[in-house]
Amino acid sequence: MRGDRRQIQTAVLGGADSEEPLMLPLEAIELDAFRRRHEHDTFWCGMLLGGCGGQLTTKLYTDRVCHFAHHPGPDGLPHVCGRHARGVARADHLYVKSAATAWFRGRGDQADFGFDYARPDGVAIGSVVDIRFKARGLRVHLDQTVAPVWDEGGLEPVPGVSACSNSTSSGYGCSPRWHAPSPRSAA
Repeated sequence: MRGDRRQIQTAVLGGADSEEPLMLPLEAIELDAFRRRHEHDTFWCGMLLGGCGGQLTTKLYTDRVCHFAHHPGPDGLPHVCGRHARGVARADHLYVKSAATAWFRGRGDQADFGFDYARPDGVAIGSVVDIRFKARGLRVHLDQTVAPVWDEGGLEPVPGVSACSNSTSSGYGCSPRWHAPSPRSAA
């Protein structure tokens, strides 16, 4: 049986359980600078990316896209990984958490927020991120796997770019949510 040969574009930094995502540059000239910047770092097929937890290395190519690759197994054979999502967008949930954490801390909110990589109905990790703060929260939808539910459980849905479609064939579309004032009755 042949393993999955799609190229890995995202990894986590420092260990398999890390929440610090990074994306590998696609061009060889950019990869040289990336390698210098991260010469003392290790890259991993992160558990929060749906990965196997194995260590990764960078592969430089001039005739195709540069990418991460697993270190070979102890027997010298290629490592087999069951990670399905390997593209750039598959670390979006980690980037959302990183950006929201920086925003909250920039406001001085040190302990008044929390995150959950929600998995309603067992969906793959990374489809939804719940951000809770004070008595409110946001549910960030990063793909079309989980339909937004408005006004439920104190979490306001925030559709990400990949969660919206131009049609409603997925069962839901994305449109701005706004409330028009009700017409006043004549006196």
